[in-house]
Amino acid sequence: MKSHEKTKSIIDIYSSSRKKSSELYQRAYEILPSGATHDSRYLNPFPIYIERALGSKKWDVDENEYIDYWMGHGALLLGHSRPEIVKAVTNQMAKGTHYGGCSELEVEWGEIVNKLIPSVDKVKFVSSGTEATIMAIRLARAFTDKNKIVKFEGHFHGWHDSVMPGVKPPYDKIASSGIPDAVLENTILCPPNDIEALSRILEQNNDIAGVIIEPTGGSFIILPLKDGFLKSLRELTKKHSVPLIFDEVVTGFRVSPGGAQEYYNVMPDITALAKVLAGGLPGGAVAGRADIMEYLEFKEDPKWNRYKKIYHPGTFNANPLSASAGVTALNIVSSGEDIQIANAIAKYLKDELNKIIDKHSINWCVYGQFSGFRIMMDYDGDRKPGFENDIWRIDHAKLKKGADPMLETNFRCGMLINGIDMMPSFALTSSAHTEEDIDKTAKAFDATITMLKKEGILK
Repeated sequence: MKSHEKTKSIIDIYSSSRKKSSELYQRAYEILPSGATHDSRYLNPFPIYIERALGSKKWDVDENEYIDYWMGHGALLLGHSRPEIVKAVTNQMAKGTHYGGCSELEVEWGEIVNKLIPSVDKVKFVSSGTEATIMAIRLARAFTDKNKIVKFEGHFHGWHDSVMPGVKPPYDKIASSGIPDAVLENTILCPPNDIEALSRILEQNNDIAGVIIEPTGGSFIILPLKDGFLKSLRELTKKHSVPLIFDEVVTGFRVSPGGAQEYYNVMPDITALAKVLAGGLPGGAVAGRADIMEYLEFKEDPKWNRYKKIYHPGTFNANPLSASAGVTALNIVSSGEDIQIANAIAKYLKDELNKIIDKHSINWCVYGQFSGFRIMMDYDGDRKPGFENDIWRIDHAKLKKGADPMLETNFRCGMLINGIDMMPSFALTSSAHTEEDIDKTAKAFDATITMLKKEGILK
């Protein structure tokens, strides 16, 4: 290279090898707000456009290959296009995609959920995780005849009105416009891991319909819970006769075959499920105690107030394609083997990435649990053995805030250049990932940090 020639930037390298993705983005920008169909898929200067995926990998329209750590936003514990699921869905496609009626598949799907999730008496299917938490909250309100919901700051329960407060810092600002003040008044925020604060809330307000929580912590693993918090939470909600809702949209069938509730042996009253539940297709469910779930039932009992029933349609509830994928996936997951593989891969990868961080002497760390991990780009502590046990002590606003946007964007593009697709600060493993994938990911991580340093983005 001639001395007067400028070294290409990360963004330049990224853009030059993704011409078709750039072109598709220009088309998308004309018809989709900001050219993306999910906020987290938005990327400057443009996102990648995927053409196909298999196992732990996917390929974009420019034929770039990536090891994937999005894993369908958490839905793909078994990896992309698991053969058994492909076969089940392909066979069902020929039989019909929507019957406008009941099917044996939905019964089988519900039976498996009932068998695996320990707190469950009855199950009702919906089409997404957001729908699942909508129904869970409505059930709690119907059952208690009360209005307010308590949620923890930094915990994410979908994008509907009731749960938008406290999604991200600053927690006193709502993460979305378009939500009426009257709705916001019915959501009470509580700091995470603060059982005393929750106790005060429940003691001072007699209009609490339920408490909702992600049972491993906010955004799966980004805001970890301290040891014993779930048990204290369960005891406190029982004391005040307040239904406890576990949002197991991510954790269900990923933490253990019976979800986080089985792993921690803490039983909620209502459980929201999605993602792994439907084997990579759209699908969600609400499951819970019989006396709560009965508010979804038609009853012939003349003493039953028919106006207490929760009205629940839903065009694609338990549709045959999602049910076929879900039945197949849950039968595979039920042994726990794939969960153990995904967990082991995540631990191996965390260890390898932290070694590279030490090599570069930067103030980052990689932490997490189960099959998820987070790259924290402004960590002030050490990484002595067991450091992850104290992550919950870090201010939850700092944990949830993320790094400088310019650093995150260039890190993401650098990792893509090096053949790795992951969110800047959050990643998920699957049972399809291999040790070879981890070795390649570690090398890509090393190379990306080197690129960031050369460009002066990272000191």
